[in-house]
Amino acid sequence: MAIENFDIEKIKFDDKGLVPCIVQDYVTKRVLTLAYMNRESLGITLEKGCTCFWSRSRQELWLKGATSGNFQHIVTMEADCDRDAILVQVVKDGPACHRGNDSCFDDSLYKDWQENKPARNVKDEI
Repeated sequence: MAIENFDIEKIKFDDKGLVPCIVQDYVTKRVLTLAYMNRESLGITLEKGCTCFWSRSRQELWLKGATSGNFQHIVTMEADCDRDAILVQVVKDGPACHRGNDSCFDDSLYKDWQENKPARNVKDEI
């Protein structure tokens, strides 16, 4: 669904008035972040064509790129089948993560676990 056809009224916000929003790079398809939108930030997103979120930690609107210059320009927006999550595909001006990483998903827990997992003794597990 293109952004011009996105209907806020069909979105199911949770009991806190939020909906999870997965942001994905339009070109590479890499997941950039998971953030939350409320009705107001979703409206701003649709109006400006750039992502605007609700910061749960700061309890305020967060226009991505307003401080850093790393805006995320929306190409497509889709709701999932239950309409309680949103997928936004963007072209970005810079890193998505506040730590300067391309994606907020740069912390490989699985790789760390693989490198540090204890040796298994199958015989002891039986």
